Amino acid sequence: MATRHQARRAVVGLLYAYDLGNDGIEKFSEEILESDKIRNKQREFSMRLFKGTIENLDKIDEEIQKHLESWDYSKIGKVEKAILRLGAYEILIEGTDRPIIINEAVELAKELADEKSPQFINGVLDAVGKPVAKPEAASNNEE
Repeated sequence: MATRHQARRAVVGLLYAYDLGNDGIEKFSEEILESDKIRNKQREFSMRLFKGTIENLDKIDEEIQKHLESWDYSKIGKVEKAILRLGAYEILIEGTDRPIIINEAVELAKELADEKSPQFINGVLDAVGKPVAKPEAASNNEE
């Protein structure tokens, strides 16, 4: 039986294909998950993550972009973007504990992306969904 980690890895693959312009990937997602031996509850989990990420893509991308600092979102690798999108979805929409998701995303980055990606993904996802301190609030505390 597949683990949640394996299910998430399969979702990253689906998101990657979607980002490459394969909008019809959803039609084939069941077959792809079956070929990866993602079945039963893990398949339901994978499909919920994939569909939820796609349905909330604008919100997710907007949140990620807020935390990129000097990075250009369009220049981020597609694998890294897929991992970030999945992680942001789970943190923002699913409400899964941030440390669990960051750990999973870092592990996926170690497996699927280049050597600098885990640190980058860790930093961005750590900031996703955190309340941003407003400058006025900081100055009011000084009075």
